[in-house]
Amino acid sequence: MSTPTSLHASVTLDRLAFAWPDGTIALDGVSGSFGSGRTGLVGRNGAGKSTLLRLIAGELDPTSGIVTASGDVAYLPQQLTLDVDRRVAELLGVSAALDAVRAIGAGDIDPAHFDAVGDDWDIEARAEASLAEAGLAPEFLDRRVGELSGGEAVLVAIAGIRLRRAPITLLDEPTNNLDRDARAKLGTMVRAWKGTLIVVSHDLSLLELMDDTAELYAQTLSVFGGPYSQWRAWLDAEQDAAKQAEVTAAQAFRKEKRQRIEAEVKLAHRTRTAKKAEIEKRVPKIIAHGRKMAAEVSAGRLRTEVGAKEDAARSVLDDAGRRVRSEASMKIELPDPGVSRSRRIATIGDHERAWVIQGPERVALIGRNGAGKTTLLERLVAGGVHNSGETAPLEAPRAEEGGSETEVLSSERPSRHAEAHTDLVGYLPQRVDGLDEERSVFENIAAAAPHVPEKELRNRLARFLIRGATAERPVAALSGGERFRVALATLLLADPAPHLVVLDEPTNNLDLDTVDQLVEALRAYRGAVLVVSHDDAFLRRLDLDLTLEIDEDGALREVSLEP
Repeated sequence: MSTPTSLHASVTLDRLAFAWPDGTIALDGVSGSFGSGRTGLVGRNGAGKSTLLRLIAGELDPTSGIVTASGDVAYLPQQLTLDVDRRVAELLGVSAALDAVRAIGAGDIDPAHFDAVGDDWDIEARAEASLAEAGLAPEFLDRRVGELSGGEAVLVAIAGIRLRRAPITLLDEPTNNLDRDARAKLGTMVRAWKGTLIVVSHDLSLLELMDDTAELYAQTLSVFGGPYSQWRAWLDAEQDAAKQAEVTAAQAFRKEKRQRIEAEVKLAHRTRTAKKAEIEKRVPKIIAHGRKMAAEVSAGRLRTEVGAKEDAARSVLDDAGRRVRSEASMKIELPDPGVSRSRRIATIGDHERAWVIQGPERVALIGRNGAGKTTLLERLVAGGVHNSGETAPLEAPRAEEGGSETEVLSSERPSRHAEAHTDLVGYLPQRVDGLDEERSVFENIAAAAPHVPEKELRNRLARFLIRGATAERPVAALSGGERFRVALATLLLADPAPHLVVLDEPTNNLDLDTVDQLVEALRAYRGAVLVVSHDDAFLRRLDLDLTLEIDEDGALREVSLEP
């Protein structure tokens, strides 16, 4: 493995360990360091990446071991968007100084306000400039997080981190919910980032901007000098070599084992021949005894030699086997909801036209952050509540267009609307906050499928890699990827099965292998699927029947994803 390009260590881990209150071990004896440049931290869901960042940030205390940081640490958590009541100014980290400046400006000369301001009299202007760098308007300062889209909230938080200029910054899945323009803005920020930057991400474009790639695997932290693509090429080559070495070692072991067995057969034959000669007294007793002793010595020497060769071959095979990674993959098998191809499932439209999702169609909804994609999904799930607050009847005849039914609507129809024509709608929102944080994983999922026997439900959960102690952990203790798997399992294992699965940014927090499994499951699903995502590569793999975009004017239009 190449050495990291940033040789000066900003963060050092010494035999770091952490266990959750229920005894579940998240990290165990992890040692290593992060350099002063930009490092992408990768690893499978549940490897402990988010826990490691929280330990570095000081949000968690290690069970044992030491974390050493060379300066102050700023941290963007994975679950930022769940705290919907926080003000934007709080996310920027300027609320205290900002409120104090405004209070003084209004005539309040309380000394506490002057203490809060310090030297930051220009804090409002600086905060607005930081928001502008992220493409956000000044009025965002006084909004609540709950009023923002997920992507807007993430951009605000990153702008705040830039504003504070901490020497060490930790970003956990920062591109979640960011649209194409916002991802480009983040990329520009990252390229110009000063100081140490450690990024946990499954976004390949972002990982390509890193100086180093660190992997957390099997309680070991390793650092490669180069971006993700170079590390991946190295890992693939290393694994190919490891697998070939394992094959060669297995062949050598079988050969040595076969030779030992053949030697044992020869020795057994010699022993029988010697005993027969002694019984038949074909040679004097003293000579027979001497031959017997010599044969035993020779046999012992031979057994030692062939046994040592076999043991050595077994040791080489074991070493080679340890180099080969054996990964568990999530196996998502969705139930058959029994949806016919002619059944109308849902309608999405604007004041000019509407598109009917029919049968097991796969539809994508795209558009910039703040365009209203999530709002439209929520209206669909809520039963078709339109902008006017009323459920409007469908108008005009249908016509086939582009593989999906469309309807020509009157100009009196609200600008955008959505309604479901089935009660069986499964919804996985962008903010995975529909889970009971204090209840266990199993209790959350069992509540969605109360009629499924416990043993059968646990067998189904195992396909989502939710088994053993993980199923008994409280949801609050889960990583973003684990939380998503639980939410997805709750949705897809519901009884009865949904006719329509609605997913808002489903690839957030997922490792690449799990995304592969999700793609296969959704392509095989016999119900309808409606997906909001900024991940074009993911959408293209779904074999979409229809892609709708909310354009700059707020209207819906049918588009094709660029290859």
